Amino acid sequence: MANYNRIILVGNLTRDPQLRYLPSQMAVVDFGLAVNHKYRTKTGEDREEVMFIDCSCFGKGGEIINQYCQKGRQLMVEGRLKFDTWEDKQGGGKRSKHTVVVENFQLLGGRDGGPGGGGGGGGGGGGGGGGGPSYEQGDDAPPRQAPRQAPNRGPAAPPAQPPFGEEQQFKDDDIPF
Repeated sequence: MANYNRIILVGNLTRDPQLRYLPSQMAVVDFGLAVNHKYRTKTGEDREEVMFIDCSCFGKGGEIINQYCQKGRQLMVEGRLKFDTWEDKQGGGKRSKHTVVVENFQLLGGRDGGPGGGGGGGGGGGGGGGGGPSYEQGDDAPPRQAPRQAPNRGPAAPPAQPPFGEEQQFKDDDIPF
């Protein structure tokens, strides 16, 4: 039987990231993400539902999130769901929750978290590097990439021909809607 555990979310941080280090000196950052879902009911009423999701990112990616993100910043994360269970210390019995283990991410919005161009991003979980540009510990901002130019494809294509000849042109009365 095949299994697949992948999640992609875009939302805003609900709190500042909290950085800690494992005994192996690997960085771990924990943060919350608020994701909205807008929909219309059968009666035509607009509704909005908000989900609050706990996320964790390991290694260099976690350090980058801690350095460049704060409460309110928009972030796209990709990762896997992890189910945690524990005993409540106050005698409340077993507790559980789902967490997203972030494997890749993209910083969105401007530098202050507002709307704007796309940010840098890409981080890896478990010590592996992600697919985005890399950041050095002392950098103040993500590195900027030079704009990409379209390759020269030679002479331009001839102008497009109409799909129907003059004898097949449609009139307004021919269109059924």
